[in-house]
Amino acid sequence: MSTSQFIRSNNYLPLVIFATSMGFLEAIVVVYLRELYYPDGFQFPLKEMPPATIIIEWTREICTLLMLGSVAWISGKSFVKRFSVFLFVFGVWDIIYYAGLKIFLGWPESLLTWDILFLIPITWVGPVLAPVLCSLLMIVFAVVLDKLILKNNLKKLIRNEWILLITGAAFIYFTYTIDFGMILIKGNFLRDFTNLPKNSEFLNVLSNWVPSHFNWTIFMIGFAIICTAIWFVFKRSKDN
Repeated sequence: MSTSQFIRSNNYLPLVIFATSMGFLEAIVVVYLRELYYPDGFQFPLKEMPPATIIIEWTREICTLLMLGSVAWISGKSFVKRFSVFLFVFGVWDIIYYAGLKIFLGWPESLLTWDILFLIPITWVGPVLAPVLCSLLMIVFAVVLDKLILKNNLKKLIRNEWILLITGAAFIYFTYTIDFGMILIKGNFLRDFTNLPKNSEFLNVLSNWVPSHFNWTIFMIGFAIICTAIWFVFKRSKDN
């Protein structure tokens, strides 16, 4: 099968159009938010936002995941195909999101610029390079899965492969959330977690918080574990 046939058979063109449109739309929303709360340019420490706005942001993130998941759901009949589509559109969407911010705002200044990556269930932070690397890996994994589905009739991922994928993701998740998590633990804010947007003591701590150290070692361990899982999937399918 030629490359063009492979691309057409997996509907990559409409998926790229959808993910690119979503990425730019997401970037535009963030442009508006930064005009309101960071008119001089986004940087840490974080500015205080009304509790209602934070809830709206949580809702927006949930809706984004549901939109990506819905496209994946209608794009395949098997779970592994839907999983590959979700990985692909998520990866493209996230990269285009940062490309959009660069076009519209000239931000980030570099791939090592710190950003808020996600807010659910707690705030994720890290250098822009980290999520971009994850997005590239997701796209690669999606293409590998699609090739194996077509050539080797891959039906599912087995338990050991899932264990590796989840373990690697957990390592990466740890690097994104450890700093914010320690704020919650040290300040004993977990007991009032649902009311954090209204907690004046917590907001005061947050208004002085500037993340400075990202644990690249743990991140790369998690990244390597996921790469190992991808290799095992590839090898198992080739051997069958």
